[in-house]
Amino acid sequence: MNTAQAQGGPWLVACLCAAWCRNCDAYYPTFEQLAREFGPRMRFVKVDIEDDEDALGELDVVDFPTLLIAEGETIYFLGPVLPHLETARQLIERALRRELAEVRTAGVVGLAGRVASLREPRDD
Repeated sequence: MNTAQAQGGPWLVACLCAAWCRNCDAYYPTFEQLAREFGPRMRFVKVDIEDDEDALGELDVVDFPTLLIAEGETIYFLGPVLPHLETARQLIERALRRELAEVRTAGVVGLAGRVASLREPRDD
């Protein structure tokens, strides 16, 4: 059994943003760079908090951008991030090494699975 199976599933990195948020616009190039670097090991998804609110359930995102890093249903990070590539890279690397404590807040149960089930948004 490989490590991903042992820990409960594939890795996911989701950027929880809003279409009207200029901070999110500034973060997208960083997020896309991270996707290029970690893409073979992790799935990267942009989530619009208004268009995809059903997937977010009870989660109330108030700071943008908010990053979600999970392996299967295990969330290793859920919080706002600054648009610094190295900071986000270190968070992802620490999550992959399982150096971050699991997020166990009741309001996030099932969140990673719901977000992972979203289709990738298209550029129209």
